[in-house]
Amino acid sequence: MKIGIMTGGLPDPKASIEHYIAMAQDLEARGFPSLWLANIRSHDAVTAMAIAARETKVIEVGTAVTPIQPRHPVALAQQALTASALARGRFTLGIGLSHKVVIEDALGLSYDQPAKTMQEYLEILAPLLRSEGASFKGDLYRSKFDLAVPDAANPVPLIVAALGPRMLELAGRYTDGTALWMTGPRTIAQHVLPTMGAAAASAGRPSPRVIAGFPIVLTNNEDETRAKLGEMLQVYGQLPSYRAMLDREGMSGPGDLALVGDEAALDRAISQIAEAGTTDLIAHMAETDPGAQARTLDYLQSRL
Repeated sequence: MKIGIMTGGLPDPKASIEHYIAMAQDLEARGFPSLWLANIRSHDAVTAMAIAARETKVIEVGTAVTPIQPRHPVALAQQALTASALARGRFTLGIGLSHKVVIEDALGLSYDQPAKTMQEYLEILAPLLRSEGASFKGDLYRSKFDLAVPDAANPVPLIVAALGPRMLELAGRYTDGTALWMTGPRTIAQHVLPTMGAAAASAGRPSPRVIAGFPIVLTNNEDETRAKLGEMLQVYGQLPSYRAMLDREGMSGPGDLALVGDEAALDRAISQIAEAGTTDLIAHMAETDPGAQARTLDYLQSRL
């Protein structure tokens, strides 16, 4: 299992393009294989990661994840192909449905038929990322279009945030895997992998990636730190799709799912995640006390 880094899931006063570039360069120098940015209420993640990749040499960059509804699939494909060219082939596009409170309540867009929305979206997006034409007429999306971006990867890797059975089937059938959040090792082993893996096998696709994001803090004050994380991550426990995953795992809230403790405790937790079949752990460090992110990053580097 690879260990990468995720950022953007919590408000970050340091967030800037220069910060992402410096972060990617530092992670690359430390030997981390990947950096992932959540697309929420700050920078556009596709653009930011493309620019960060342009200033590095080997690290994979990706979005975890970009909501699909605000962009037509042709527009997002064009943006992703351009990002791949900027990144010299090291960009992975992660997409998702976001949540009703964002798409419908905040943006005024439809959140009806989310799985159907994703399926039709993928019917257009996936072939364009393979440098193929996308001719499709559905109930929600239409396209008769092709793109030519010869300096992009062919194909641009594509992953889908998938939690429920229908979404996991789509991820296995159409894409290279899934990006997870608020999803524990038992749920990965018993729900995510069997469902997505069966769909991938049925479609003749290789075994999919399971890219699992976890909040993590190295600390000797486990109880206090979990309580702080519970407050910082409270909103995630209230969103229905994440709440369902926490319930599957038997967790009362995001603070319980987080990786928190001393080196031995974190080693055990990371081993459980790897044994569940996770291909990529992407660690989201939180500054629960001064220096927490720095010491957690040093710990993670020592486990590469």
